[in-house]
Amino acid sequence: MQQKLNDFINENKSMIQEEMKTHMHNLDIPVRLKKSMLYSIEAGGKRLRPILLLAGFKAYGTNIKKVLSTAIALEMIHTYSLVHDDLPAMDDDDLRRGQPTNHKVFDDATAILAGDALLTYSFELITNDPYLSDTQKVYIIKLLTEASGPKGMVAGQILDMEAEKKEINLQELETIHTLKTGELLRFAIRSGAYIGEATNAQVEYLDEFAYYLGLIFQVQDDILDVTGDPDKIGKPVGSDEVNQKNTYPKLLGLDGAIEKKQYYVKMAKRALENANAETSYLMLLTDYFSNRDY
Repeated sequence: MQQKLNDFINENKSMIQEEMKTHMHNLDIPVRLKKSMLYSIEAGGKRLRPILLLAGFKAYGTNIKKVLSTAIALEMIHTYSLVHDDLPAMDDDDLRRGQPTNHKVFDDATAILAGDALLTYSFELITNDPYLSDTQKVYIIKLLTEASGPKGMVAGQILDMEAEKKEINLQELETIHTLKTGELLRFAIRSGAYIGEATNAQVEYLDEFAYYLGLIFQVQDDILDVTGDPDKIGKPVGSDEVNQKNTYPKLLGLDGAIEKKQYYVKMAKRALENANAETSYLMLLTDYFSNRDY
């Protein structure tokens, strides 16, 4: 089963990467802007969000062409958020995925505009998708704006910034990560299942699954910042502590963080069973998210 999952991830990761690059190269836009956008896209990454979207779709649907534009749009939004996150006014990071961050290679203004361009172009991709009906496009764009905007990822980002150098409790930490990380994961799974024509009840159970998966993803991120290999995670370990960020190990200790992650895994798998998706790639991806080392 592990080899099956590895094949699924690697095949779709390569496909998403090539599709994103093709869309970028075909754009008739200013050269410096295109170079900046391509720089962050070609830096690679896990591509977990579009892979989750494809997994959510394949739990119920077959024609993968129906979700490609939405998957690419989602990863472009994620990439924009990383470009902006790295800026001096936010996390002020010099490295991303083991390479200099966008603003270090270009400049702050170009990085900001590249992020803006990736965000807005993502919605153009969905509106031009020939495989989706107008009703489906409107629904997907509604979900994506909610997940990435002021009620979702952006809300989580500002709450995360406000929490720096402050003491917060576990519930507040979960809220930050549910918004900052979990909402895009939730969109990935929900939209994939929706396009795959899952029932309303199945989509709601997958919503619950996505909530716990987002927390699994973040708690493992926090654990890796303490125990990870810098060469694998692409940045120095201990950066969260240096930046005085609130993390699961900081609040619960390392053993407590691992125990909390195991609880999230249990709840995520229960939701998948209720959604009749216990034999899907989503089940395998739950363990993958929990055990990843980068």
